[in-house]
Amino acid sequence: MSHCHDEHDHNHDHSEGAAHDHSDDLTPALQNHIYEQIDFSAINTLNESSPRAGSKVVQKTWAERMNSEPELSSDADEQLLMHIPFTAQIRLHSILLRTSATDSAPQTLKVYLNRDDLDFGTVSSLQPTQTLELAQTNELQEVPVKRALFNTVRSLDLFFEDNWGQGEEDITRISYIGFKGEWMKLSREPVNFLYEAAANPSDHKMISGIGERVGSNIGGAGGRDGM
Repeated sequence: MSHCHDEHDHNHDHSEGAAHDHSDDLTPALQNHIYEQIDFSAINTLNESSPRAGSKVVQKTWAERMNSEPELSSDADEQLLMHIPFTAQIRLHSILLRTSATDSAPQTLKVYLNRDDLDFGTVSSLQPTQTLELAQTNELQEVPVKRALFNTVRSLDLFFEDNWGQGEEDITRISYIGFKGEWMKLSREPVNFLYEAAANPSDHKMISGIGERVGSNIGGAGGRDGM
């Protein structure tokens, strides 16, 4: 993701300095970018040094990803716990992060799926959905997840357990968080109706046409509302 140009750039001239402004990355990099489906107002971050800092780094647009401010930093110690809900059902592919090449860069990220009850006490004893090892770098890093584990994401909890200071640095700093994946609109009513139809075989002839039509809208790769 650090490349500054695509194949089509070889046929175009750039003014001085323009080749390194990353603007050429916008179209390909935004494919499968999850942004409008994040419920920014409901993001909650524990141990952030300033209110809503966690929400602000997630709310940065792709064009703002390399900006150093606003920045999320931890308060009492190096740990941060973020709850990020979505307004759609997400199939997560990867997590995007920008930190730094300093000891304040987070090192271990534990990810929890569809929880709304986590605090520092519970995450210490709870098995994460996946544990990710992060790089110590100023570059934007894209960290893939095991997609089979993240097919039905309604919320994510990100637990930054430690940083590269190995106990010598009390502050963890993060300047950008983003997500890549696919999404579908939440439509629980049609899904529940379809389950009820399937559970009553004697009624199948009467409602089979409706059930098949609903199934076609929610099946496959997201149906009409899908990816």
